[in-house]
Amino acid sequence: MSSPTKPASQTREPRGALDRFFYISERGSTVGREIRGGLATFIAMSYIVVLNPLVLGYGPDGAGNILGGERVAAVTALVAGVLTIAMGVWAKSPFALATGLGVNAFLAVTIATNPGLTWPEVMGLVIWAGLIMVVLVLTGFRTAVFNAVPPSLKTAIVVGIGLFIALIGFVNAGFVRRIPDAAGTTVPVQMGTGGELFGWPTLTFVVGLLLTVALLVRNVRGGILIAVVATTIFAHILEAVSPSGSSVDNPNGWSLVVPANPEGLFALPDLSLIGSAAPIDAFRELGVIACMLLIFTILLSIFFDAMGTMVGLSQQAGLVDKNGQIERVDRVLLVDALGAVAGGAGSVSSNQIFVESSTGIADGARTGLANVVTGIMFLLAMFLTPLVNVVPFEAVAPAMVVVGFLMAKNVVHIDWEDWGVSVPAFLTFAVMPFTYSIAHGIGAGFVSFVFIRLVQGRWRDVHPLMYVVAGAFVVFFGIAVIEGWTA
Repeated sequence: MSSPTKPASQTREPRGALDRFFYISERGSTVGREIRGGLATFIAMSYIVVLNPLVLGYGPDGAGNILGGERVAAVTALVAGVLTIAMGVWAKSPFALATGLGVNAFLAVTIATNPGLTWPEVMGLVIWAGLIMVVLVLTGFRTAVFNAVPPSLKTAIVVGIGLFIALIGFVNAGFVRRIPDAAGTTVPVQMGTGGELFGWPTLTFVVGLLLTVALLVRNVRGGILIAVVATTIFAHILEAVSPSGSSVDNPNGWSLVVPANPEGLFALPDLSLIGSAAPIDAFRELGVIACMLLIFTILLSIFFDAMGTMVGLSQQAGLVDKNGQIERVDRVLLVDALGAVAGGAGSVSSNQIFVESSTGIADGARTGLANVVTGIMFLLAMFLTPLVNVVPFEAVAPAMVVVGFLMAKNVVHIDWEDWGVSVPAFLTFAVMPFTYSIAHGIGAGFVSFVFIRLVQGRWRDVHPLMYVVAGAFVVFFGIAVIEGWTA
């Protein structure tokens, strides 16, 4: 399947088999840019190898068992590496995959705590959700849903993801912090600590943000990657001269990764979690109805999280044609669906397209070659896990804020004169960052779109699939009530 023709100004003659295979020249890129973009993406999302074990590795299941942090870290890197390379080689897209945040927390906090339910059974539910999604992709349903979404809502998804990415950057850097509940205020977040900025980590973020903006304004090639590396070096100097430590011990310390030289560079990975999931046993433990409700909740979350991310990244990378179609969309969605199956089979939760891929795209990544680079780095991380502790969040956060700006610029393409799409668009990109969920933002937009069109008497303007999806989201938002009825 060939890639759609690009404008003449963007198309160059291929230079060798590698160029032809990945459409590097055709997409206006170079091998150097792809390598640089792939490295930038890995740096931006490598924290998942550290964070996923903290979410899944040490929390007990309903029987009191734990997965183990080292095992989760190793398989997290392995599954992310394999899937990311598959996305690059088969779908030829610069969309990296890894364990999705949100779903993993939902598994650890909500599902795994059911009395008697074990981690293998929990991961079995993830496999079922992934298999259902594979069927939806193969039957064309998932692509059909994507095509049924109005252009303004697709644009709103891009804008919402941009705001979401920027918020993640601000929060990871400690520039924006949650106000303690004891404060008794209705305002959930604030700037810094007590409304003021303190600490070397926050200074690192500010310096990194100014450097990133300066390099991009000056059109410096590889500006984002250069800024991340330079800010990391700056962070290490600050920590060596005046240690801040972790935010666990110091409110103004580094958010997760404390800049430090790694202790030891090589360790054999423990991959014993692979194949330990038990897809059938959960039905015996919880019953068919309870399991189906949990599978539906997992499915809907990963279904629309990935779709929204894919829309945003595709527009950012210029992989959307004049008819609004994404190149190789079926392959992209199938690899993503298989990510849920692979994540469940590896007991590291559902893997999905990572929004941090936008960092690499902003640094020039346009093809699957960037994904191959990112994937290889993840595979190396299985053996070189200490290296992921080198780059602090505060050094990556500036890139995420700038990428958020680049994506939010698309807001001008929304039809603000039509309330039927402008209000849902606003709800889409407002709810995403405020709920810390792409799926929730999409759901708010879809449900409000159908509702307003019905109020306007323009029900014929709504694609039939939008009624189906909006209805599914109503069930999703009301799942707690439904679970109460079936308890």
